[in-house]
Amino acid sequence: MTEKVLVIDDDLDTLRLVGLMLQRQSYQVSAASNGSQGLTKAFEERPDLILLDVMMPDMDGYEVARRLRKNPATASIPILMFTAKTQLDDKVAGFEVGADDYLTKPTHPTELLAHVKALLSRATPKSPEEMETVLREKNGYLIGVISARAGVGVSTVAVNLAAGLHTQSKADVVVAELTPGQGMMGMDLGIPPQTGLSDILGGAVAGATREKVTASLVEHKSGIKVLAASENPRDVDLVTKIDTFTMLVTRLTSIGQFIVLDLGSGLPSSTQKLLTLCAEQFVVMEGTANSIHYTKILLNEFKALGLDLKNVSIILNNRQRSEAQIPWKKAQEELGHPILTALTPVPELFLQAVRLQTPAVLAQPSNMVAQQFIKVADRILEREKAR
Repeated sequence: MTEKVLVIDDDLDTLRLVGLMLQRQSYQVSAASNGSQGLTKAFEERPDLILLDVMMPDMDGYEVARRLRKNPATASIPILMFTAKTQLDDKVAGFEVGADDYLTKPTHPTELLAHVKALLSRATPKSPEEMETVLREKNGYLIGVISARAGVGVSTVAVNLAAGLHTQSKADVVVAELTPGQGMMGMDLGIPPQTGLSDILGGAVAGATREKVTASLVEHKSGIKVLAASENPRDVDLVTKIDTFTMLVTRLTSIGQFIVLDLGSGLPSSTQKLLTLCAEQFVVMEGTANSIHYTKILLNEFKALGLDLKNVSIILNNRQRSEAQIPWKKAQEELGHPILTALTPVPELFLQAVRLQTPAVLAQPSNMVAQQFIKVADRILEREKAR
């Protein structure tokens, strides 16, 4: 994988010349023209090396280095201080705040490159697992929505949970339909066909940058940000891109305060991985014997994955008024796991929501089902505050 170097310097000529030199050596280069911008990019991009100037107007390099070392996300990233300050005391100060190496300007490009290569060769590789842990600790609240079998309304539940969270918190909320080739959310919300998810999954892990992920989100009129899956059935093969899925989701957690993942049905390897990253998992099922049977199997697999079933909530989605539907209490007894809520069957509400191209929570806010979603959203907000 191409190594990324973040260059933080207020001198634009230095940014340009050093950037060109590193790019010619096949490094991926990111640039920041002041300390604050550099910190933001470092926290979001997790570069392999930071080339840091000392004398900058808003925040000097010493303070930038201190903050980088205090944050778990950047504590282990090598820092090469590259500055015109040549006094011994300046160098000592640089090492005291966490710099790994120190070079004075001007220096020959060959010498600079040698120091860059030496630092990168000594750096401990960051595994996807390490990146997941750090990003999960410091960023948005991740919620997974899934079912044992398709066709029970996972996307509907995911969208309305997201809309409910935004309504109650006014926070940045993202809903991501992580079912490539099986996109439905876009059409229901009036969003033109999207290829952003497929483009990200089809590229290298390093290509799933925060900028690219952000550009793939659509701002919906409801206030939520939507990452809609493609509709091309061939894209289902992309479900195997486990590491890219993981990187995509960690990027999303740096964008929204709440991220609701539509994980579709079943347990492909990528979904297994993403479920372990979620703070909460919601399982959607219907009140039928078959749906309850398959959901019991799914919960057993959750145990095998090491998930804490205390964080798993069941949503009983009875979409049609029918005597064949098993009542809430009976379904809960047969499932052997508490059911958080049983959505009242109001198919006309969801039809109206599709016509209005908006979540049902907003189509009729006073409707009983809308209020049920709001209550679930309030519960999520409470748990998020308590984490």
